Amino acid sequence: MPPSTALGRSRGLALSILCAMQLMIILDGTIVTVALPTIQNGLGFSQSGLSWVVNSYLIAFAGLLLLSGRLGDLIGTKKVFLSGLTVFTVASLLCGLANTSELLVAGRFLQGVGAALASAVVLGMIVGLYPEPGDQARAMGIYSFVSAGGASVGLIAGGVITDALGWHWVFLINLPIGVVALVLGLREPAAQPGIGLGAGADAIGAVLVTAGLSLGVLTISQISENRFSGGELALYGAVAVALLGAFVWRQATAGRPLLALRIFRSREIAGANLAVVLVFAAGFGFQFLNALYLQRVLGFDSLRTGLAFLPAPVVIGTMSLFFTAKLTGRFGTRRVLLTGLLFLGGGLLLLSRAPVDGDYWVDVAPTLVIQGFGMGLTVPSVIMRAMSGAAPQDAGPASGLNNTAQQAGAAVGLAVLATLATSHSNSLLHQGRPRVEALRDGYGLAFVFAAGFVFLAWCVTFFVLRDPEEAAPAGAPAAAADPATANAPV
Repeated sequence: MPPSTALGRSRGLALSILCAMQLMIILDGTIVTVALPTIQNGLGFSQSGLSWVVNSYLIAFAGLLLLSGRLGDLIGTKKVFLSGLTVFTVASLLCGLANTSELLVAGRFLQGVGAALASAVVLGMIVGLYPEPGDQARAMGIYSFVSAGGASVGLIAGGVITDALGWHWVFLINLPIGVVALVLGLREPAAQPGIGLGAGADAIGAVLVTAGLSLGVLTISQISENRFSGGELALYGAVAVALLGAFVWRQATAGRPLLALRIFRSREIAGANLAVVLVFAAGFGFQFLNALYLQRVLGFDSLRTGLAFLPAPVVIGTMSLFFTAKLTGRFGTRRVLLTGLLFLGGGLLLLSRAPVDGDYWVDVAPTLVIQGFGMGLTVPSVIMRAMSGAAPQDAGPASGLNNTAQQAGAAVGLAVLATLATSHSNSLLHQGRPRVEALRDGYGLAFVFAAGFVFLAWCVTFFVLRDPEEAAPAGAPAAAADPATANAPV
């Protein structure tokens, strides 16, 4: 066999293993969304407590991404990736066997640890496998397609598996994928040696940010539970703020910080990542609450819920893969982002008006198409914008910050929106309103606040992010500030 053929097959198998891990992460997120009401019934979660099935995963993911990326530099990306794959697979087994809410939340946290370890190094491994620009672009396209397609497959699979086998199997389905990927991965992915643990990793910083996020989200989620007094919640909130403040102080003083604070001097990076937090806060909260609305209010089963969600990921994938890049090349990321945010916020406001006896094709499906169109424009644009302001030496920290902003925004946004929905529903129930009406009004209020997050992101984009001719330094070509327009045809 010619060496070039053998190398091509080896790299193709390595890419397949990396994509398999990404597929598990994406499938896990969408499958669990569809199964949430069934999990709630099976393990006795409260509505706000149910958010911890998602948030425990997101918190671990967000808190450990920066440390995981640093570990990849120190001990090698292959070791970190295979460790993450192993942890994620074992945690999936723990979730599948869980018979209490506490055990499931612990398993989901461990899944987040595994996902952070693997995800933090995947893109770097792909770049190492495919250094040639053309091959690298094709590999990234395959990786992106797996991410977009996995979301659609997960929605259908979640409904089928939950109805046919039970919610436990939405986690156990990861086992065969993980085992096969691990066996092949031990032999195939090219090892990229690290620089050694002696170079140092800021484990203290990782503990501070994870603890601060966890306590902050816990404080928000307990507002509607009446388990703690106002004074206790205020104390927990203050401690959470202090922990996050200590993380910032640590990054400013540590010799080898997880996050170089100098990147926040860039108006583009700071503003774009704030927009990322707001967009993902709205997106994950919507996904969680819309699944509950479809099942608790409209009476859908798990399979119908999965199928009902399909318009959004299909439109998102279509826009992201085929249209958004062309539009940003023609009009620039800022204009495309502003347009996408308008569609996303408008779709959420329309969904907030869906009635108790709503018709899916009239009240839900059109809003999903509008939101999918908005997300397909928004997410690639805002991520490009967050990366475009970074100097070459800050590309790694900027990427880590962007990934952390996505997961942290999702966790905090979900906690806020779930708490709002629960508090409003409980208030209406105490006033004697029927349960279904109270639930619908609670979800509707949360959708309005999600639209508010999107509006804030629009304001940040409009007032903070600048057009290329404004962002370019004096004497430089205007298009240099926005890589999406640098090679655009005139």
